[in-house]
Amino acid sequence: MTVKVAVAQMDPKLAQNETNLACILAMFEEAVTQGAQLVVFPECATSGYGFGDLPTAYAAAESIPGSTTEVLARACAKWAHDKGPYVIVGLLERGADAQHVYNSAVLVGPEGLVGVYRKAHLPLLGVDRFVTPGDSGFLVWETALGRVGIVICYDLRFPEAMRSLALSGADIIALPTNWPDGSQNAPQLVTRTRALENRVFVMACNRCGEESGFWFFGHSQITDPGGNVLVEVEADTAMGYAEIEPMKAREKRIVLRPGEFELDTVGDRRPELYGKLVSA
Repeated sequence: MTVKVAVAQMDPKLAQNETNLACILAMFEEAVTQGAQLVVFPECATSGYGFGDLPTAYAAAESIPGSTTEVLARACAKWAHDKGPYVIVGLLERGADAQHVYNSAVLVGPEGLVGVYRKAHLPLLGVDRFVTPGDSGFLVWETALGRVGIVICYDLRFPEAMRSLALSGADIIALPTNWPDGSQNAPQLVTRTRALENRVFVMACNRCGEESGFWFFGHSQITDPGGNVLVEVEADTAMGYAEIEPMKAREKRIVLRPGEFELDTVGDRRPELYGKLVSA
């Protein structure tokens, strides 16, 4: 089954949630009219990222489920068919009290809220200086398009995150991100490596524009299980589209010469030798 997917690179405005959501809806409608069945938006797409303290971040955060997920679900339902559409959006999630905000992403489809992921690895940057580390673990959701997992931005630097999703059966891993200047090696090297070593599709959606003294360079991309970039957006607000076959991600063993040259970076693992990976 071939699926058309899209990354929606945008320039969120700090603490202007209504404006940002309107932009998300407009870009989502543009994508689905072009046939996209899964659209991925950046990290903190509804709120912006460069908050200077926890109280202002909390003011821009929202409950999940909440008004944004309801609006996204209605948008998906408007265009519903037997294969979606689905949307993944980064947003700040309010915890149980004002001391807890999570950097989260939601997966929403015509059926409503499908899943929530909370960012596990937090750099000393932007709102991540104040949010609570995610506790959701690395989850995979079954959809009409295939199995979808999510990680956020800095999670990419930790190979265990995407490997966990691959071991749980993910076909597509969405990566909402806010890569600022200085992180160019992420799309140049790391996304491709994670796709290749796990034999999955990676949909990395960065933001663009300037915020709180940082320039975000875009270069959102969609990468196939061979580590090949199918599409890459430049530095401005834009859509990137690709057609993929999610089931190809389940073909982990690569047979170059039967019985002579075969590779399986998932099946050939030696977990009994990796104890240090899970030690404190």
